[in-house]
Amino acid sequence: MSDQVRVRFAPSPTGLLHIGGLRTALYNYLFAKHHGGVFVLRIEDTDQNRYVDGAEQDIIQSLQWAGLPFDEGPGTQGDFGPYRQSERSDLYKKYASELLDKGLAYYAFDTPEELEAMRESLQSDSNPNPRYDANTRLKMRNSLTLPASEVEALLKDNVPHVIRLKVNESDVVRFDDMIRGKVSFSGSEIDDQILLKSDGLPTYHLANVVDDHLMKISHVIRGEEWLSSAPKHILLYQYLGWESPKMAHLPLIMSPSGGKLSKRKAEQEGIPVNVRDYISGDYEAEAVVNFLAFLGWSPGDDRELFTLDEMISEFSLERVSKSGAIFNYKKLMWYNEHYLRASDSKEIVPRIMPFLQEEGFDADFDFAVEVVRLLKERVSLPVEIIKQGRFFFEAPKAYDEKSVKKAWKAETPDFVKHYTEKVSGLAEKEWEASKLKSALEETIAVFEVGFGKLMLPLRVAVTGVGAGPDLFESMALLGKEEVLKRIDSALAALGE
Repeated sequence: MSDQVRVRFAPSPTGLLHIGGLRTALYNYLFAKHHGGVFVLRIEDTDQNRYVDGAEQDIIQSLQWAGLPFDEGPGTQGDFGPYRQSERSDLYKKYASELLDKGLAYYAFDTPEELEAMRESLQSDSNPNPRYDANTRLKMRNSLTLPASEVEALLKDNVPHVIRLKVNESDVVRFDDMIRGKVSFSGSEIDDQILLKSDGLPTYHLANVVDDHLMKISHVIRGEEWLSSAPKHILLYQYLGWESPKMAHLPLIMSPSGGKLSKRKAEQEGIPVNVRDYISGDYEAEAVVNFLAFLGWSPGDDRELFTLDEMISEFSLERVSKSGAIFNYKKLMWYNEHYLRASDSKEIVPRIMPFLQEEGFDADFDFAVEVVRLLKERVSLPVEIIKQGRFFFEAPKAYDEKSVKKAWKAETPDFVKHYTEKVSGLAEKEWEASKLKSALEETIAVFEVGFGKLMLPLRVAVTGVGAGPDLFESMALLGKEEVLKRIDSALAALGE
């Protein structure tokens, strides 16, 4: 194994990249870059039945969006390619044969019906899921129970078969996990895992070990759900005479309501589950990455806002928790709001333009910049600028009933008309927020009423709703002609 730190993110292209997968990629990336190492993307596409067109491209686009470029992988060739397992089949067959020759693996010819019959006959309350293992393999059709001549004939006739790992019950598999400490498994807990399927393609277990060895992977950093597979992998390294990479199994991402954050639970909680949802929803990539970094890791102090370079500098597996990390969506939105508000308004405008076009609004760029400036402190996502700022692009077609009931009283039209007369005399170049506010202050002084007696009805007249960004800056941006027209329409619609 090379002294250089080499890690891999190895997803299966069986669907869109899960947000938990992006966290795994992030931790691998941070660890590699902290140690001046290499971040490899490997596509584990040996399960052709579950392969989804476009999934590999989704994985690559998700990493690009998050700012996690891989050093080696599909389209970025290093010295250890190809980086798709479907293009490496001959390698796996070679090492499966080596295990057969050593007596550490065997051929199994059992039909699906025979396997089901075995499970049914052995199933009990104490053994709800019978395994193909040291206790059952001598009762099955395999090269350990059949005469050599029959095995040879079956192979010659291309009878469907698999190659299984031969696990000894007396084996005890021990390893040091960089997060969980010392871990051990008894051989009696490990099944005779299929290594090569009947279609000639490897299972995850064989391909994973062969590729990690040949690609000189120094550290395997993956989710806790793979911990139960680790002993099979350790055995394969031992059987093949290879040194195992160091292993680290990351804590699960938990749903706020408890349990692992599955797709079903995420949907129930209103949490976007795929990275694609965050991209199409126009979340801030820096916010998502910053949030994910803290789902299981801590810098050891109270800091919460980190640039990617700062994360690289601070990251260590020693500070990754063993216990599950709860996906707090409100916290994610706190991050998103921070990064959105820190963005230049001019950079946000191109991102809201598609939403404006969907609504049929033809917005001037400079006008849109001012709308963003007024609203970005009030929203969590750019798309909400359109929702909250719709009145900037079209006059109200209706007025919020609750706000009208609260704002529009018998004397309101007199207040509004008096204010309109004052601001009508302003020249276009004088139509600015400070003068519009002064006119309101003078009006309420005349009528000797509180600020809200005119402020709220004026807002309803101009925007159609009872809350929003600074009213006077909004009126200044809309312009004199548009504001006066809207006030006249409100007086006509709501009654004088």
